[in-house]
Amino acid sequence: MTPRPRDELGAHMSIADGLHRALERGAGVGCSVVQIFVKNQRQWAAPPLDAAAVRAFAAARRRTGIRIVLAHASYLVNLASPADAPWWRALDAFTDELERAETLGLRCVVIHPGSHLGTGLDAGLRRVVAALDEVTRRTGGYRVRIALENTAGAGAAVGRTFGELGAVIRRARAPERLGVCVDTCHLFAAGYDIRRPAGYARAMAECAEAIGTARVLAFHLNDSKAALGSGLDRHQHIGRGRLGLVPFRLLLRDPRFARAPKILETPKEPEPVADIRNLRQLRRLRSATVRS
Repeated sequence: MTPRPRDELGAHMSIADGLHRALERGAGVGCSVVQIFVKNQRQWAAPPLDAAAVRAFAAARRRTGIRIVLAHASYLVNLASPADAPWWRALDAFTDELERAETLGLRCVVIHPGSHLGTGLDAGLRRVVAALDEVTRRTGGYRVRIALENTAGAGAAVGRTFGELGAVIRRARAPERLGVCVDTCHLFAAGYDIRRPAGYARAMAECAEAIGTARVLAFHLNDSKAALGSGLDRHQHIGRGRLGLVPFRLLLRDPRFARAPKILETPKEPEPVADIRNLRQLRRLRSATVRS
């Protein structure tokens, strides 16, 4: 395989038949960066990460030239859970994922902060902070970082606004291990109207003030099927949803985020054509003028 030039654009790839296969799939559709699950994300338990799998992953990394790889934590993990038993179970599972990511040499693990399940935002924030304090204590000395993803804002979700994510980071004992992953669909669903330059500028100014642009470790680039402020997490192909093309052009040209990996989580169908088309669209937007 011929490594593609580094431009920090990629997609989430399946680990079916082995972790290394995700890199091969990513290279096949034109990814420069890749996001993966480090184990089956629908199950709590997983076999240990064996040495052969680690070697195969490292070899695929060299072969494809894909140096930057992120992980996404299992959706089962709820760091904001108010009940002790599921909270500790979530901590154990997330610690295991951080250990796997560290062994594989991944840059960060993206995680949704979780749901307070009706106990209130303040209680949820405290629970998330306590969870992060515990997992960073367990993984002291690790290089892999934790990227808190902004949420679409439905129900009792924690992390709808940059202010909520910033509050978690400020209260944590190891803020140097923490950052954020900004999802464009979630931003829009949560009420951030980034469809025009002025709205994009307001949103990113809030991000800079509440979090700091240096803490933006990654982006998920997704258009939205749902309306502004709907709270619905419904991803769409780039330019085919309610967001349109302008916010992606603005983000791709924003020098503050030039080095941050940008990952597609758009629909896969038809596969692999969908990823190829979406990546081509993003690369065109980076180099062309889009009417605002």
